[in-house]
This record gives sequence, structure tokens and C-alpha cells, in this order.
Amino acid sequence: MANRIVLNETSYHGKGSICEIAGEVQKRGFKKAFVCSDPDLIKFGVTDKVIKVLEGANLVYEIYSNIKANPTIENVQTGVAAYKASGADYIIAIGGGSAMDTAKAIGIIINNPEFEDVRSLEGVAPTQKPSVPIIAVPTTAGTAAEVTINYVITDVEKNRKFVCVDTHDIPVIAVVDPDMMASMPAGLTAATGMDALTHAIEGYITQAAWEMTDMFHLKAIEIIAKSLRGAVANTAEGREGMALGQYIAGMGFSNVGLGIVHSMAHPLGAVYDTPHGVANAIILPTVMAYNAEYTGEKYREIARAMGVYGVDEMSVEAYRQAAIDAVKKLSADVGIPADLKAIVKPEDVDFLAQSAYDDACRPGNPRETNVEEIKALYESLL
Repeated sequence: MANRIVLNETSYHGKGSICEIAGEVQKRGFKKAFVCSDPDLIKFGVTDKVIKVLEGANLVYEIYSNIKANPTIENVQTGVAAYKASGADYIIAIGGGSAMDTAKAIGIIINNPEFEDVRSLEGVAPTQKPSVPIIAVPTTAGTAAEVTINYVITDVEKNRKFVCVDTHDIPVIAVVDPDMMASMPAGLTAATGMDALTHAIEGYITQAAWEMTDMFHLKAIEIIAKSLRGAVANTAEGREGMALGQYIAGMGFSNVGLGIVHSMAHPLGAVYDTPHGVANAIILPTVMAYNAEYTGEKYREIARAMGVYGVDEMSVEAYRQAAIDAVKKLSADVGIPADLKAIVKPEDVDFLAQSAYDDACRPGNPRETNVEEIKALYESLL
């Protein structure tokens, strides 16, 4: 069996790395940028940091900002029309997963017009051509969409999110500059950071995990565990650590998939507009307990990476519980709720459970599951 790794062609990391964008654009001969960014980032001047780089190099651009927190089919469709009208030849995606997911869908459809029905991109779509070139500039430390082959779109009509997996959608350039993340409020920092931790833990125990991705995921867990509290407190060290940790997690999970934490979180975003990282963080410890017996010795290494001491002297049961408890402690320390009581309506659980079971992330879970067991997991959090 061959194990595949797909990563960016080029990535830049560190404070001030957005300044490298101009040189990359000029070197590649791009003519006009289609800048995808959400309205709040434009309003608060975050997008403008990149715009100043473009203007300083006399580079032409057009901004597209019809992007919601959980981007919709309509956001993609209007973006495709706007791109066609703009005369652009590449995309700069500035934002969290929402802006980058929207940009990926737009870029894929432009070069693969037979997939203009956005729903046809669900799952592993057989696209033939790479996306329009994308330069991805994350403003949150969580989704790692700048280095993944995944994106998620919300189908408002059907009240669901669908996951798209396509090696053709990966940005050619990722620019991971912690200065672009400095204005994130504490709540968003916590939520996106726990999303990154979920990526690392789920990717580490997924059925397709192997040595190289294990390396990425364990290092990501270690960095995130050390950095997230500081990032929420807005320390420079915390921000820099989270910028790197979330990217490393993306290097791994993009290539091996996730599990039912994400499967269960996606319907909460679609039905209640719950922030994705918050949903993941609440669900993660419960699913870790559910999966524990199917993970071999991996929870010992998760506990170690989370900073738990003495794991080598612990029993299997003890180190598995220690890993779960360390995740719970970090989540509580950064202000994430402990349950779904304020989010989920009991009458919706049947729909949520079926949606989670149908989700593209579910098959990667280390433990085989069914709709009734997923329903019980939701109910245990109410």
C-alpha cells in the first residue's frame, strides 16, 4: 500500500512573512488578484495588511467579501460569477476556514466548470484540473485550510454541511504570519485552537494514520498544548506557537482524514451555526473515551505530548484517562463549555446523528460506529 502526502508547493512562516507575497506574485507572473476575505476582517483592517503589500508593489486586485462564517453554496456561486467578471488570474484567500473554503470552491469550479453545481463537489469529486492558483493567508490558528486538500460548504436548503476532498484544491502558497492572527478575540482564539487540537488528535488515531503523519500530529499536539493558553492571553509566544502548531496538524490530517468528532461537529454548525472549534472542543473528550479501546498505546503518547508526567509508569486505563483529562483541562482553561446543553435541542438529535453518520469524516474513525451510538454520544452531552 502506498501512503500519499500532499502539501503546499511553497509555504512561508513567521512574523512579517506576508511581505513575501509580492515577490511570489511577480515571480509567477500573476496579473490580478481576486481577494477573498470576510466582511469583519475588512472592517477591522486585517485584510488591509495584505492589500498594502499588493499596493506597495503596484499589484492589481479586486476584493470579494460575500462570505459567511459557515460559507454557503450561494457564497460560492456569487464568488464564481464575481471571479469571471473580475479578469483575475489568481486568488488570495485571507481569513479563517470560511474564506479559504470559499476560495477553494471558487477556484475549483473556475477551472472545472462541469462542477458548477456546488453540491457535485461533495466527497472526492473527480475534478481534472488544479484550482486557480491560491495564495492562502490564515488569520486564525485552527483550520489549517491553507495546507489541506479539504473544504466544507453549508447547504442551507438541506440544513447540512458537506465535506469536499480534492488534491486539486490545495493552495500553491501558504503564508502563515502570526501578525495576521494578533487581532483575534480570545473566544475565537480558543475555539480555533481547540479545532487544531482536534485535528491533531483525530488525525493521530484515524484508521489511515502512519509513521509520517504520526510525527506531524504528535508535534502539533505538543506545540498546541504549550501555546494555546498563551495565545488566548494574546502573548506573542502563544500566537507564534499556535500559528505553527495548527499548520503542522494540517500537514497530517489532510493526508489521512479525521473521525466522528468532526462528523458530529459539522451538523451543529449547519443547524445552529455553532462555531466549528467550539463544537469540536465539546465533543472531543467524549469521543476520545468512546474510541479509547481501539487506539492501542496512542493515548499514552497523546498524554505525553499534552504535558502529562509519568505516563510510562501508568496502566493503560490510567494513561488513556490522563489524555482525556488533559484535553478537558485545556478546553476548560480557555473557556470552552463542557456540554451541548445550551446548543442542541433534544428533538433534533435524530437528525444530527444521521447527519453525522453520513458525514465524510466518519469512516476514518478508529472504532466502527452506527447512528444509534452516535445518538447516544450526543445525548450524553445534553
